[in-house]
Amino acid sequence: MGTEMGLVSFVCLIEYQQLILIWAASGGIMSVKLLGRLVIIVSSAAVMDELDKKGAIYSDRPILEMGGELVGYSQTLVLIVYGSRFRTYRKHFSRYIGGVKPMQELHPLIEDEARRFLKRTLSAPDDLLPNLRKLAGGIILRLTYGYQVIDGQDPFVNLIEKANDNFNAATVAGAFPVDFFPILKKLPEWLPGMSFMQTARDWAKDTAAMVEVPWAYTKAQMAAGKAPPSFVSTNLENEGSMTADDIRDLRLAASSMYGGGADTTVSAEYAFYLAMVLYPDVQRKAQAEIDAVIGNGRLPTLSDQAHLPYVNAVVTEVLRWNSVAPTGVPHTATEDGYISGYFIPKNSLILANLWNMLHDPETYPDPFTFDPERHIATPKKEAQRDPRKVCFGYGRRVCPGMYLAEASLYSCIAMTLSVFDIEKKVENGVPVTPVHENTSGIISYPKPFKCVIKPRSEKAASLITEEII
Repeated sequence: MGTEMGLVSFVCLIEYQQLILIWAASGGIMSVKLLGRLVIIVSSAAVMDELDKKGAIYSDRPILEMGGELVGYSQTLVLIVYGSRFRTYRKHFSRYIGGVKPMQELHPLIEDEARRFLKRTLSAPDDLLPNLRKLAGGIILRLTYGYQVIDGQDPFVNLIEKANDNFNAATVAGAFPVDFFPILKKLPEWLPGMSFMQTARDWAKDTAAMVEVPWAYTKAQMAAGKAPPSFVSTNLENEGSMTADDIRDLRLAASSMYGGGADTTVSAEYAFYLAMVLYPDVQRKAQAEIDAVIGNGRLPTLSDQAHLPYVNAVVTEVLRWNSVAPTGVPHTATEDGYISGYFIPKNSLILANLWNMLHDPETYPDPFTFDPERHIATPKKEAQRDPRKVCFGYGRRVCPGMYLAEASLYSCIAMTLSVFDIEKKVENGVPVTPVHENTSGIISYPKPFKCVIKPRSEKAASLITEEII
């Protein structure tokens, strides 16, 4: 088993590197056979646009044996097959967070949780990543289940983050040979190398807890007559007329909100802090804009967004500079078709090389530099594209929570810049310069880095506590 695992990882790595190297000569689309499976690699935004327009036949998901079938994510939105249940999940999302008007109703909730994040960070600036996880968890758990996270170790955040960590580990390319050789799951578990089955069972329990525990909380609150409005409580107002399948789909759609949105948002927010450490001039310019437009008497709100073009550009550049999902989640073709003149057979695996699209020097000059100005200046070429159209996927699988993600990211960034300075940590008299490196997995984070987060002034520190409800 160890040899097979190493082989699969090695093959995936070599194939991917080769495709990156020769992409420029391939027109942005090419194919390779990987352990007998035809894999189509798309590295061009123009080609992805074609996939988007033909989304009806390029929006299915492959069967991921470990993360999907054995660990249980095949029933959540991220991996569920394209069909009627998928469309039901999407309708639920669309009604609640799928547009400008629904999101406006959630602005107070997002801003309140962002203020709580500021207070936690003021008290524990070294706990940046846990604080960001609680920020994302606080927003999604409140809007989904009507649950407000507590300070310290929150049991709901912990159980859902544990399930998400399992998912990321289960979907690392080559980590589990059962993804390539499904027959392995039918072999006796006493055989060498079959320990993944016990791992899968343990992780499946965490997946079930992610689905059932917050759902049970909301149901109990409703029974007691004290459930605040939320995605679950609102949809269960007519529970008596719902079928068992309706309730099942609602329960799994609710769990998909956290699983599909928290990790990506936290990755982007963490990358923002890294960027501010590495590019202090950007930080000062964004702070100057906030000071000029809003002053120092209150925190920025989502209603200020239209008046802060440079801050908005910082938000956009964070999404481009740090690709939270470098290759996205794989799609499969449900029937034969053609893309850019190339024949795409049914059942082909389609990988979108989002990282390459977001770092294409033809579209984004000097792509490894964090430069918000590129999103303000008039593009020299029509090919200049909004990174958000790449970040949030394509076809029928485009992220249904993109409005929530953008609002959450903006709120975190704008409020942070208004009250905090983010600087390099000094050790033994020497400033420590972090390196922008990322973790592996479907969702990629900047690797841990050190920084100093401190209030910009006594007024800023008092503002944080004054704004907390």
